[in-house]
Amino acid sequence: MLEPCIFLILLLAILIDALVGDPDFIYLRLKHPVQLMGLMISYLDKKLNKQYQNSFYQRISGIILIIFLLILSALFGLVLKNIFNLIPHGWILEAFIISSMIAAKSLYQHVKSVQNSLETSTLDEARLEASKIVGRNTKNLDNHGVARSAIESLSENFSDGIIAPIFWTVILGLPGILAYKMLNTADSMIGHKNHKYIYFGWASARLDDIANFIPARISALLFCIVASLSGRAAFIRSFKAIYNDAKKLDSINSGYPEAAMAGALNLILAGPRLYSGEDFKGNWIGDSVKGSTSNATHKEIGKALSLYTKACILSFLLVTLITLFFMERC
Repeated sequence: MLEPCIFLILLLAILIDALVGDPDFIYLRLKHPVQLMGLMISYLDKKLNKQYQNSFYQRISGIILIIFLLILSALFGLVLKNIFNLIPHGWILEAFIISSMIAAKSLYQHVKSVQNSLETSTLDEARLEASKIVGRNTKNLDNHGVARSAIESLSENFSDGIIAPIFWTVILGLPGILAYKMLNTADSMIGHKNHKYIYFGWASARLDDIANFIPARISALLFCIVASLSGRAAFIRSFKAIYNDAKKLDSINSGYPEAAMAGALNLILAGPRLYSGEDFKGNWIGDSVKGSTSNATHKEIGKALSLYTKACILSFLLVTLITLFFMERC
């Protein structure tokens, strides 16, 4: 149920994330909520994911795991919400919790570190920085491959790490964002199409696809809109890449923000890669746009970060407008 006052809380949460992010002085002493989710998923993975079981029982075990985790996280969010309602100005505490689920500042910092390493340090250092934000094996990537991987991660995580958390906060409040983050974390840990998780992680991967279906397309639209600030040509390229290339990836969602970014920057992204020692023959996206190139450098990362920042600001402005609209009802 839509709660008008959630927009004011969300607006504060976005501001907290933009200004403070995930402060080291807190998370060096306490585990980040997403880390706690990861520990819980890892524990249940070891308990329930039995490789000797046939595919049917592995799939059922995975369904039980994700349903349990979603119910648990949503109930925990509901309890926290009721507690905050009893505390004077408890909505501020709620905003801090929500801000920890949004990754705008930390994502910018991680991608910026890759750019800085490519520009001023060694390729090995850049590969190391890229390995912190991408799932693929980075040890054999050249300069262009490292730059592309950082831009792809920035594009996809704009949807997963910023727009989707905002979307599910608007729809279901604190329980919604906690449940979404649990699902997204589960997908990143067990939603792989390898021997160990192809059946056990099936439910997590499919539910994550559903949860990100609308946010991914909103993200692509936002990239397309802010691309127009660089000129009509950038907008047309971005729109054309979305139309022609967004469905080329195996994921029904990640291709949309990646294609929008690729078109805006006149780049070719995705393509073949190495995951956990296994070759993955992915399609290229952005190659439908005339003049596009796969030769990304630290300069293209800088342009991608600029586009990302503008998209984040646009998101903030949209939430601000909606907050002002609902202000009288809070």
